[in-house]
Amino acid sequence: MSKVENVEREVQRLTPSELTAFRRWFLEFDAQAWDRQIEEDVRKGKLDKLAEEALAAHRAGKSKEP
Repeated sequence: MSKVENVEREVQRLTPSELTAFRRWFLEFDAQAWDRQIEEDVRKGKLDKLAEEALAAHRAGKSKEP
């Protein structure tokens, strides 16, 4: 059995209050992982092209104030 299958089985056994706590924990864990990935992509310049395109579109008057 894989680790994922073990985790799935254990999550299914959680009580409603444990599941609520797990959801809260996992949302925070996932958000931090996402933040780290974005920071890594920025550091490696992976988003530079998108940023340049967005700035060019803005300078061309293709954006609106929120």
